[in-house]
Amino acid sequence: MRIHRSCASLVGLLVVLLSCGSAVAQTAPTAPIILKGAPMGAVKFDHTSHLKVAGKCTVCHHGSKPQNPLKSPQQTCTDCHTNPATPPVTTKLQAAFHNPTATAGLCIGCHKTEDANGKAAPLQCVECHKKTNT
Repeated sequence: MRIHRSCASLVGLLVVLLSCGSAVAQTAPTAPIILKGAPMGAVKFDHTSHLKVAGKCTVCHHGSKPQNPLKSPQQTCTDCHTNPATPPVTTKLQAAFHNPTATAGLCIGCHKTEDANGKAAPLQCVECHKKTNT
């Protein structure tokens, strides 16, 4: 009887946690966003197409850090990553995407991997950064 109650309690807790998780789950913007501020030009970023490749938001988006908790459930990169970096954040905006020479980092690293696997991913700066993106 005691084991049955414990099992029922655990199942109930699991149901509550799953319900809460789906309630706070975020959805990607359906329209492309424009990432501004790069000297080479802004980047038009389509979350839908990237999510098809990545599979989940957390491949690119990290959770908030204790020293800089989220102010809203869905924040943009620029809410925390600025140029220059503003403490307590130590990673400036550009470095959140790739290193200064665009040879390594979140975006270019994934693009290189996808390209090596036979999927056409932009590898040249001007393929993403365009002065016409406004």
